[in-house]
Amino acid sequence: MPDEPKHIVASFEAELKKLRDMIAVMGGLVERAVADAATALLEHDAALAANVIEHDPKIDAEERAIEQFAVRLLALRQPVADDLRQVIQALKVVTDLERVGDYAANIAKRSIVINQAASRFALSGLGQMAALVQQNLKSSIDAVGEADPQKAISVWRADQAVDDLYNTIFRELITYMMEDARSITACTHLLFIAKNLERIGDHTTNIAELTYYAVTGESLPEFRPKGDQTSAYIHANPAGQ
Repeated sequence: MPDEPKHIVASFEAELKKLRDMIAVMGGLVERAVADAATALLEHDAALAANVIEHDPKIDAEERAIEQFAVRLLALRQPVADDLRQVIQALKVVTDLERVGDYAANIAKRSIVINQAASRFALSGLGQMAALVQQNLKSSIDAVGEADPQKAISVWRADQAVDDLYNTIFRELITYMMEDARSITACTHLLFIAKNLERIGDHTTNIAELTYYAVTGESLPEFRPKGDQTSAYIHANPAGQ
């Protein structure tokens, strides 16, 4: 905005910083929700799971506040080029963060049921998957705040490892259900938890892609590492064989 007075430009920069700070606050809430949901599952902590569920509306409220602020910026400032990309990025990123919060709440809800069912399935694989998802989520949020395209690329590439873990856990759980029908209920909930973690990974990758575009003005390739093979497995093994 070279033709605008310096004080107007400075004011707009301050508003963009406030927008980034608001996203950082929401990102912190979402990170905590995912971490607590994973802990509740792995440590059989029903109280912590209930806390995740209880605080999900706060994430939704942050999303609405950020959307209102971003729309106001668009209406009053009419940004272009790099500035416009930053505001559009914010609107899309908070949608992804809100969905991650929903998945964390879903994991917490199912962890309560699993604890009551006394599942005998080892949770080490889910713990490993949750740790990787949390690491990627933190990196993607950091990439937004730091406007770091290289960090965004690293997150984008790391999604393959999440999918590989998901495929392994999926097959293990299917095997458990085939061998012991009594495990079907618990394993079904664990399958949904694994899928929720995989979807958190997808939304994290979306945030990375949005960040890369906002900073560079270029899109990452349409094809990205994507290793979820469970749909193909189901079609190839309709009877679980």
